Amino acid sequence: MFSSFDINFGTFATFILGLGILAQWLAWRFKLPSILLLLVFGFGAGQLFGVSIDTFLPGEEGDSIILSLVGLAVAIILFEGGLTLKFSELKESGGPVLRLCTVGVAISFALITAFGIFVFGWNWRVAAILGSILVVTGPTVIAPLLRHIKPSRKMSSIVKWEGIVVDPIGAIMAVLVFQAALAGDVEQAQATILYALGVTLLIGVVFAFLLAKVIELLLRKHLIPDFLHSVFLLATIAIAFSASNALQKESGLLTVTVLGIALANQKSVSVKHILEFKETLRTLIISLLFITLSGRVDAASLKDALLPGLGLIAFLVIIVRPVSIFISTVFLRQTNIKERLFLAALAPRGIVAAAVTAIFALELTHAASSVEGFPPEVIEQAKLMVPMMFIVIVGTVTIYGLLAAPLANRLGIATKNPRGILFAGADGWIRKLAKALIDDGHEVLLLDTNYSNVAAATVDGIPAKRASILSEYVEEELDFGGLGQLIAGTHNDEVNSLAASEFTHIFGSAEVWQVAPLDDKSHHTTAVASHMRGRIIFPERPNHKELSRMSLDGMEIKKTTLSDQFTYGNFLEHHPEAILLFTDCADKGLRPAHDKMKAPTDGHTIYAFVDPKSDN
Repeated sequence: MFSSFDINFGTFATFILGLGILAQWLAWRFKLPSILLLLVFGFGAGQLFGVSIDTFLPGEEGDSIILSLVGLAVAIILFEGGLTLKFSELKESGGPVLRLCTVGVAISFALITAFGIFVFGWNWRVAAILGSILVVTGPTVIAPLLRHIKPSRKMSSIVKWEGIVVDPIGAIMAVLVFQAALAGDVEQAQATILYALGVTLLIGVVFAFLLAKVIELLLRKHLIPDFLHSVFLLATIAIAFSASNALQKESGLLTVTVLGIALANQKSVSVKHILEFKETLRTLIISLLFITLSGRVDAASLKDALLPGLGLIAFLVIIVRPVSIFISTVFLRQTNIKERLFLAALAPRGIVAAAVTAIFALELTHAASSVEGFPPEVIEQAKLMVPMMFIVIVGTVTIYGLLAAPLANRLGIATKNPRGILFAGADGWIRKLAKALIDDGHEVLLLDTNYSNVAAATVDGIPAKRASILSEYVEEELDFGGLGQLIAGTHNDEVNSLAASEFTHIFGSAEVWQVAPLDDKSHHTTAVASHMRGRIIFPERPNHKELSRMSLDGMEIKKTTLSDQFTYGNFLEHHPEAILLFTDCADKGLRPAHDKMKAPTDGHTIYAFVDPKSDN
């Protein structure tokens, strides 16, 4: 329709960026898997305007440039994923992760390869390479889905570790299979395969570990200024990835993954600020990659690959994933049947599968044209690999993205739209509020370093732990299942502000609250700057000292359901001194009250501090 649409590369790049961010926003707004919208937008834009990245980078040289850029982008994503992997998570999830990345991978590879050979009639070379690639899942699709599903910490850890670790495994397997394909069979290529595997592991593990130690030393000695930390790491990732691939093909993904894990688990320097930068970069890269790559898919080739692709999706979802999960976790006590069912219903394919497929489709085509004795049918079969992978990605993301969250909620592994409250502090006024919320079935957890406060909360039947809200234990060990909001209510304004800052990336800035600082109503404030705080909670902005005094003076928590007969105005007439604390309604759930909110209306349940004498 718009095939003659005149567009230069700058306009194209701007359009892709805008389209990618729009897809991300719409996915967030309507609670859909972002990857699905990115793929649909990219393919739709390519067909509608007839313009793709190939318009500006045509031919084999263009393919080489695109694949190089995609490989580097995937390396950055896997490094960022590695930075999120802490060995402490493996206390609960280590057994399942190990089994899934070994036994599960082997079973998936065998089943997919056999399916390609005996059902599709493919040459074993094409079937085995596709089988190698399809064992991967990947952080580009797993991370957005986990953010959408919000499963328990253990399930999130298992799926996250599997998705990140299995990506380089799939790429390495594809390289080894391709070595066998060039030799003619596995026996002839045995020495080559073993050598390639050894070199890959040596480079990927040893090189990455040594590089991590060098980076750690440079950061610890402050030899790199703070403003260069993120870009220095970005350049280091690019160099490590390219150098590894130059020494051994496709070893770069393993190198950057191990590098990220090594940096995440060292204790001498903090890399959290680098991780936050990489998280932002990951969102941008995923948006650009999926829009760009899906725009390259030709509708005609997609039509030819549609039926085989749909058959492959059905086989992957119904047979491969459940069989690999239940066999690899048999007799494993770290997972129960509900958790295995959830794992069996979550294996979307992502950008690594797309990128590696594009690379080896070209490699097989070149080999079939230039290597003597290579079966000629490989060329036609290789041409179907990319459109089939596109169908598999769209299909698996759609199926798992739409079904995994309801299944997780049904199995009790996740909480739909969690509205529970994590309180920093366990003073008397917080305990009164928490007790009222618990009695009505709301999730609550109190954290305090004061033993007496924690003991008093426990006696009252309130979940509480003795820990600092700023400790690594809280962020890395506690399960936030059911909790979706933070209220920092300690007596220390600086701690409250730091807690709000730290938990923004967990709950989001809209769900992070703190009590007003002591000098909030002063003309000249000396507390933490406003841009470093969370949202100030409660109308009239009472501070910790004022809330504590109200509690000591005998004010109690009163719960009231508003109606046409008894409005919020009527409530204030009975309790003019009341401090509104929370509102609860069917559509938005439990929400903290604040000074810019609209007055609660009919159907809202409100929680407020009131003087019990006013009821007389």
